[in-house]
Amino acid sequence: MSTTLSAPALLEQANHAAAADVPAVLRAARAEGAEQFAALGLPTTKNEDWHYTSVSSLAAIPFAPMTGDDSDLSPDALAEHRLDASWPTLVFVNGVYQPSLSDTSALPAGIRVLPLGDAVSALGDTVSRLLGSTAPASRDGFTALNASFLGEGAVVHVAKEMVIDTPVHLLYVTTDAGANGMHHPRVLMLAERHAKATVVESWVGLTEQPYFTNAVAEVVVEDGATLTHLKVQREGRGAFHVATIEATQGRDSHYVSFCFTTGGALSRSTISTLLNGAGCGTTLNGLTMLDGAQHGDVQTRIEHAQPQCFSREIYKSILDEHSHGVFNGKVYVHPIAQQTDGKQTNNTLLLSKTAQVDAKPQLEIFADDVKCTHGATVGQIDQTALFYMKSRGVDADTARQLLTYAFAADVLETIENETVRDALELVTLHRFTSLATVTG
Repeated sequence: MSTTLSAPALLEQANHAAAADVPAVLRAARAEGAEQFAALGLPTTKNEDWHYTSVSSLAAIPFAPMTGDDSDLSPDALAEHRLDASWPTLVFVNGVYQPSLSDTSALPAGIRVLPLGDAVSALGDTVSRLLGSTAPASRDGFTALNASFLGEGAVVHVAKEMVIDTPVHLLYVTTDAGANGMHHPRVLMLAERHAKATVVESWVGLTEQPYFTNAVAEVVVEDGATLTHLKVQREGRGAFHVATIEATQGRDSHYVSFCFTTGGALSRSTISTLLNGAGCGTTLNGLTMLDGAQHGDVQTRIEHAQPQCFSREIYKSILDEHSHGVFNGKVYVHPIAQQTDGKQTNNTLLLSKTAQVDAKPQLEIFADDVKCTHGATVGQIDQTALFYMKSRGVDADTARQLLTYAFAADVLETIENETVRDALELVTLHRFTSLATVTG
């Protein structure tokens, strides 16, 4: 049965969930989510953070919850999206966990990766503690919407002092069977004291039909821990993708995020982290590549709440044809957060006269002993570099392609994991050059 994104429909969903055979912790979260959505609704362009992104086209579609049905999907169809078949991987197809396509047998003791439903039983106290801790349903309409449908998703739990060099991969795939459907995955990530791990989230669309992904990730990085979180968004061209990532960090911890965006008709990624322990740091980088009539919005918020913390942020966008990019990055420094060291950079390359970008880097500083800088640039291909390459015998089209790729590769090189970095560089190379088969 389809449902519009309206408060009455969600309250009905919550009532149904309360009577369903689901764990109490999820029942309560669903009911609260629906109630919060009734109060908040979907954001409009009157909301400052949504001023340049309208969700009216999303709200108008009567989406139905996805069921996971797709008898035609084979493991071979996912091969190119697995990145590395040896990685511990959970696969979700059309919103439903697929154990036959998943494998976590290589995980060492002390690291648990489970679908959310199984984790409620196996890691009950951990799930109860984390669920809604960094991303409460009251945060905004989309987070409330996610909470009202809680049930799918995953939990990644890395015990204290555990180090895993092999990334954990969460792969979400939508096929033609998911057309006009919606799913609302919730991911909980916990890196306990002095732990170290990498989590890769891949969002793949194997259909050009409309569908709606509304994902929320709650991330807790405890004292001395390091968590690298790589998000690869390659949804189908008709997709709507809204993702919220909320992280909180302990003393001397490090949260590393990279957000790669090429898919979807409309996409929005919000990455926020609270530096809540002295001496901790965060690195938020990303690359957005859009063309056609695509709309992509990236929002970041780094909140320095303790002294002697650092933040580094580089976001780049490449916009072609009639695409529209949005970047809003805020760095907030509390009065207690003395000796903060923060740097934010946003660069946009426009490949056509009809592409547009709205960039808004922001600093709000209430401490006096800080080093904070921010800057944004918008431009076209460097004509001097283009002339130089043409003077060396490179034709104009190839020169433009290579310069565009070089602009993107600069931020991709910040990804430490070689497998992910190489895969995304090849995707980028294919997008902008005809030389992939030669140089890739």
